[in-house]
Amino acid sequence: MPIFRLIRSALLALLMLAAPAAHAQLTPTASSSAAAPSDPYGRETPRSSVAGLIQALAGRDYERAAHFMSVRMDNPRLTNGAEELARRLQVLLDKGGTLRAFGALSNQPVGDLTDDLPFNREQVGTMKVGEDKVPVMLASSQQGQVVVWRVAPETLQILAKADVPREAPAASTSPDNWMIGGAPVSDWAMLLGLAAVSFAVFRLLAALVLLVVRKVIPRCQDSAVYRFLAAALPPLSLFLSIMIFFMWANRLPVAIVARQTLLRYGGTVALVALVWFALRLIDAIAELATRRLHHYQRRQVISVVNLLRRGAKLLLLAFTVVGVLDTFGINVTTGIAALGIGGIALALGAQKTVENLVGSVTVIADQPVQVGDFCKVGDVSGTVEDVGIRSTRIRTNDRTLVTIPNGDFAARQIENFATRDRFLFNPVIGIAYGLTVAKVREAVDIVTQALRDHDGVLNDGIRATFTNFADTALTIEVWSYLAGPDYNKAMLARQDVLLTIMEKFEAAGIALAQPTRSVMVQGGIPLPTSEDVPVN
Repeated sequence: MPIFRLIRSALLALLMLAAPAAHAQLTPTASSSAAAPSDPYGRETPRSSVAGLIQALAGRDYERAAHFMSVRMDNPRLTNGAEELARRLQVLLDKGGTLRAFGALSNQPVGDLTDDLPFNREQVGTMKVGEDKVPVMLASSQQGQVVVWRVAPETLQILAKADVPREAPAASTSPDNWMIGGAPVSDWAMLLGLAAVSFAVFRLLAALVLLVVRKVIPRCQDSAVYRFLAAALPPLSLFLSIMIFFMWANRLPVAIVARQTLLRYGGTVALVALVWFALRLIDAIAELATRRLHHYQRRQVISVVNLLRRGAKLLLLAFTVVGVLDTFGINVTTGIAALGIGGIALALGAQKTVENLVGSVTVIADQPVQVGDFCKVGDVSGTVEDVGIRSTRIRTNDRTLVTIPNGDFAARQIENFATRDRFLFNPVIGIAYGLTVAKVREAVDIVTQALRDHDGVLNDGIRATFTNFADTALTIEVWSYLAGPDYNKAMLARQDVLLTIMEKFEAAGIALAQPTRSVMVQGGIPLPTSEDVPVN
C-alpha cells in the first residue's frame, strides 16, 4: 500500500543530516590517508556523488556539475553538452522530479548490492519527462585509481531527447524569484509553511486528545493509558508532521535544491522526534513500574528498573550517535576497530568508570541495600535514595545527600538496619543501695515479669539478672528482643516496658539509684571537695 511505502521511505530518511556545506568539494589532501587515492569531486559513493551534484546545481555551477555526467571531459564539445545535460536535469527535477533521501543512498563505493540492478548501476531518484516518470540512474566507472559514480548514460540519453526549455533558471527582479541558497524564496516559503502547518495541526490534535482523556479518566496520573499518551503524543505529533512533509514536499513543483536541503533537515528532526519519543516512553514505563512496585512493597526491584531505564537511554543515545556519524560519512566500523586497537589505553583511562559500572551491577545483583533502606556505609548513615549506574545516593539524618561511587560502595562494609527482624532491648537498671536482699530479688522478678507480660517483647531469650555492685547502684542487666522490623513501633514498646518497670518499682517501694557521693569528715571539719577548690 502507498502509506506503507511512504513510511518505509521516511524511516530510511531518518538519518539525513547536515547542510550542503557539509559535503563540500573533497580534495586529495582531505582524504583520510595521504597514500589512498581520492576523487577531487567526491564521487566515490552514490551518496557523496548526489550531494556534490546538488551543491553544484545550487550554485548554478554547470561547469562543475558536468563532471557528474558520464561523458568524456577532454573534449570541449562533449563538455558543453554535459553542462547542458546538467541544466536539463535540474529543470526536470524541479518540475516534479525526486531524489532519494540522503540517508537512503548507499555510502559504499560498490553501491547497494541488494537491489535488482547491475552491480555498476544505482537508482537515486526519478524525473518527470512528459507524462512519464523515468528513473535517475548513476553508473560507476574507473577513473585513474578510483571508482567514481556519475549520472548513467541511459539517463543522459533521456535528458538529451527531453523537451526542456533552453533558458537556464535564473533570478529576476520579481520577489517571487529572489534566490536563496540556489532556490527561489517562494519555494523555501512554501516548504517551510507546509512543515509549520502540519506540525501545528498534529500538535493541536495531540492537545485535544489529552484533554479528552483527562475528562474521561478521573485519576489520570495513575492511568497507564494516560501516561503513555502524555509521553508519546508530543514527539509523535512532530514525527507525523515530518511524515506529511515528506509525502507532500516531493509533490510540490519546487526547486530540487530547496527540497533536498529541507528533507535533510527534516530527516534530522524526524530522528530527534523518534529518539525523544523513545526516551519519554522509557521514562513513562519506568515511572509506572516504580509506582506499582512501591504499592506492592517490591523495593528490591526498583533499583533494577532504574538501572535498566538508564542503561536503555545510554544505548539509545549511543546508537543515535553512531547513526549521525554515519550520515556525516564517518566510517563507524573503522572507528570501532580503532577503539579495539586502543582498547588497553581506553580501559586504563576509563578504569574508574568500568569499576563503578561493575560495582552497580554487583549492588543490584547482591542487594545489600535497597531504595528506602536505612543503612550505614563506612562512617555514613542514612536512607538510600537511589542506586544509579555510577553511584549510590544516601540521605543522611542531617538531610544532606552523600554520593558514593558504586565501586567504592560495593567494596565497603555495609550495615543495613532495614533488614533486621528484631531490636535488641538491653538496658542496665540501677537500684539504690540500702535495699534488702529480698527487695533486690523482688526487683529482678518485677523486671522479668514486665518483659513477659508485654506483647512487644519476644518471649524467647528473656533474661533479667542482678549483675554487679556498681559505684552508685545495684545493677540489673536486661537481655531481650523487641518485635520488628518497624523501628517506631519498637521504640514505643521500649518506652512502655520501661514505664511499666518504673510503675511497679514505685508500688513495691524500690527506689532507682541516683548518683551519690560520700564525704569523710575528720575532727568535725569537712574536707574540701573538688567543687570547693577555686579555679585560677
